Amino acid sequence: MGRAVVAIVGRPNVGKSTLFNRLIGSRLAIVEDVAGTTRDRIYGTVDWNGREFSLIDTGGLDDTKEEIPRAVKRQAEVAMQEADLIVFLVDAKSGIVPVDYEVADRLRRSGKPVLLAANKADSWRGEAQAAEFYELGLGEVHPVSALAGHGTGDLLDAVVKALPPPPAAEAEATEPRIAIVGRPNVGKSSFLNALVGEERAVVSETPGTTRDTVDTTLVHRDRPIRLIDTAGIRRRGRIEQGIEQYALLRTIHALERADVAILLVDAIEGITSQDTHIAGYAIEAGVGMVLAVNKWDAVERGEDRTHDMEAVIAREFHFAPWMGHRFTSAKTGRNVEQTLDDAVDVVEVRTQRVPTADLHRVLIEALAAHPPPSDKGRQVRFRHVTQARSSTPTFVFFVDRPEAVHFTYQRFLENRIRQRFAFPGTPIKIELRGSRE
Repeated sequence: MGRAVVAIVGRPNVGKSTLFNRLIGSRLAIVEDVAGTTRDRIYGTVDWNGREFSLIDTGGLDDTKEEIPRAVKRQAEVAMQEADLIVFLVDAKSGIVPVDYEVADRLRRSGKPVLLAANKADSWRGEAQAAEFYELGLGEVHPVSALAGHGTGDLLDAVVKALPPPPAAEAEATEPRIAIVGRPNVGKSSFLNALVGEERAVVSETPGTTRDTVDTTLVHRDRPIRLIDTAGIRRRGRIEQGIEQYALLRTIHALERADVAILLVDAIEGITSQDTHIAGYAIEAGVGMVLAVNKWDAVERGEDRTHDMEAVIAREFHFAPWMGHRFTSAKTGRNVEQTLDDAVDVVEVRTQRVPTADLHRVLIEALAAHPPPSDKGRQVRFRHVTQARSSTPTFVFFVDRPEAVHFTYQRFLENRIRQRFAFPGTPIKIELRGSRE
């Protein structure tokens, strides 16, 4: 993708996510005082002294044999393979522990340039403690405080100095951004891996494995596509404070920066209230949607079963009749690529522009077929309509008294626009503004 890649690695709970957030300037990675909070690789962009590079936050490296920590270890190792430079973060307060020697040895064998940073060096004593890490044999030690920001500028100077020369400037393609969303354990990470063709995200049968949003870029139809894997969303009443709460906020943020969401539901469990709530989040964010009924390989299939499920989809998602659907299996690959095709098509639909003259004809026909109800005996007058420039298709109606237009009439106007111009797969917005007459 052109930019150099820097990975932050180290044992659990040394402050990798705090340093990541400090360097990119936002809370993209979840920070919690619990070892193992970061599981997948998290990407961000840093711009320092005119040099832009990608930064990867990783899960902690340790020697546990439990399933999820072992998967985290694999992901951190993949991050090291992707990186042009590795920042090895250690804890100045706790000093050297045995796993630090093992990680240092692994980094030396990787053949990648390594910068050693000693975190939690919040005072002169911390800086003095950081000196013992010279024993790891990785060269200069950079004392920092990720929490307070001390020493991070010097660390960034060293990072930029150690990076390979920047590549020649290339025209950056506009990447469609597609978020993969759904409640826990519906197969989102498996769906992502089926698309990418490698174990790009941690996959486990444990609900809630993905806590952070994860961006992956792949080439599809000869153009780059950005896929955003997200944490599973639970009902608001079941969201625990801390890690899961941040994951929900992160997922909503992912929807806000996406063009289209692929909403996965579980064919075995059927459509639940959580699924419709997630669709509501996507509509609030104004993104397009494609429904993927996943695990279709695990249910008894046939015309009756398909018909029944389509009836359930129509009933439960009655508020989004424009949303298309596919019956998929991330396990077998059934309709996975086709679902991505649908999502990319929706991205294109969202760029559709309707000439103002055509919108005026629709407005005139709509007013003739069904005039707006009067308000306290006074007629509501529409003057003009145009399409605003927005990522979500938005139509602005100029009316003498916007507050007098009932939401049901706004829905009527939306339906007339859809009848004429379709806009499948995406919500559209109706805005009312006061006319100047």
